[in-house]
Amino acid sequence: MRVATWNINNVNKRIDRLVDWLQRTRPDVVALQELKCPTAQFPHEALRAAGYRGMAVGQRTWNGVALLGRGHDPLPVLTALPGDPADKEARYLEAAIHGVLYACLYLPNGNPQPGPRFDAKLRWFERLNRRAQALWASGHPVVLMGDWNVVPTDADIYRPDTWADNALLQPAPRQAYADLLAQGWTDAIATVHPKDVPFTFWDYRRRRWERDAGLRIDHILVSRMLRVADAGVDRDERGKANASDHAPVWAELTGAKAPVRRRAAGPTGV
Repeated sequence: MRVATWNINNVNKRIDRLVDWLQRTRPDVVALQELKCPTAQFPHEALRAAGYRGMAVGQRTWNGVALLGRGHDPLPVLTALPGDPADKEARYLEAAIHGVLYACLYLPNGNPQPGPRFDAKLRWFERLNRRAQALWASGHPVVLMGDWNVVPTDADIYRPDTWADNALLQPAPRQAYADLLAQGWTDAIATVHPKDVPFTFWDYRRRRWERDAGLRIDHILVSRMLRVADAGVDRDERGKANASDHAPVWAELTGAKAPVRRRAAGPTGV
């Protein structure tokens, strides 16, 4: 199955671009971030016409996340990240689709740092890691995907020195991401592309797309019940008219093979 994540940066403004990509690439499950619309204004009708059924948690002006299933209705599990009842930002969604649990997330940016926004980013990350640990311990097939707003290593950005003060590159969120991976999750893109890691985001400013001055901040992590067969970035979407500043990230997943259990040898060695 093919899963994908895309920070669409205003779903209604870019619905034609989204539908075109869906019809060409036909992913089975898609996570969307930064919808920039209330839940009631999510474009269900246009997506159903393209063969996708979805659920969304929206918010006026900013934030917003959604999960789409090709030919399958997502079964809601959570519409907010556990751990802080006061958190009303639309940044997290969990649903089961065709036997796999998917979490779509839009982690806070955290700029400017230091400051309250950066502190809130770290607290949100702590809650995410606790939820991820619980999902890992469940033993179910799980996929975590979205815009994580963290550049994991210096290899994931064109020039680390030009973003040295940015919240996306600070040691604390990088450590939080590393701590999550240490639970056992597989980073699909990093696994398939261990050397030349593709970027997923190019800022609109300073001709960064034209100069390929990009970052990798959109990630797909999979549990031990799934295996990554392939992964990549549909980077050409970033260069089209009316484009988001992010490109879609995708992974081909299969069910992991169960370990072979050898029978104990009997008295005859058989």
